[in-house]
Amino acid sequence: MKGSLIVDRKEKESIEMKNKIIKETAWIGDKYVKGKIKAIVLNFHGLGGGLKQNPSQEELAWAEKGGLVVFPYYGPWSWMNREARAFVDELIESIIVEYKLKKDIPIISTGGSMGGYSSLLFTRYSKHKIKACYANCPVCDLKYHFSERPDLPATIHAAFRGYREGMEELFVEHSPVKQIENMPDIPYMIIHGGKDPAVNQKAHSDKMVKLMKKRRMRIEYIQIPEMGHCAPIPQKEWERAVSFVIKHFGK
Repeated sequence: MKGSLIVDRKEKESIEMKNKIIKETAWIGDKYVKGKIKAIVLNFHGLGGGLKQNPSQEELAWAEKGGLVVFPYYGPWSWMNREARAFVDELIESIIVEYKLKKDIPIISTGGSMGGYSSLLFTRYSKHKIKACYANCPVCDLKYHFSERPDLPATIHAAFRGYREGMEELFVEHSPVKQIENMPDIPYMIIHGGKDPAVNQKAHSDKMVKLMKKRRMRIEYIQIPEMGHCAPIPQKEWERAVSFVIKHFGK
């Protein structure tokens, strides 16, 4: 009996430590979920993103309907490189075990700016089956983006430092527009602002959507002429984006 209590205590401590580690590597909105968890919603941050304290209105809307929002700390300058992709895949596995979720629980990939780019690229490379992808003002052509602003080259070099391949090869591997043929046939939504000063709509989302349509992929493209970089999204379009994610939740 005493030995059993020791084992039980050790197992409990192990579970508590694992949960602590998970929450140190991602912000998880478990306390905001209403009822049963019906989906994992990955929400990737933009360039320079750091630790998260509170949920956004968008995230609260998803949690209200059963979405477990996961905000991975995948690196402020990672550009969804191989290490970032492996980390997020491992994080998903840990979350499924920790929250006792079914292995086939819907996983929706979302984000804005570099986070939108990451949502697309993770959908392409993840070991998990992504149910749907929502990207706001995403970077789609990394080679173009490299010269789009003076602050970008340092971050991109940092993301690929130590890789053996040359930059041209890495741009192909890490550009959604170059990975269209390898992306899963799932529902996508892309939103972009016509007055985005940071990620040019024509060079990124317009080009991406054109190629997606050529392949006859399922894509909803919302163009907002007066919107800047990722915001403000008008209420009607905001509700449409929130609903797009929720409609792919499980039962």
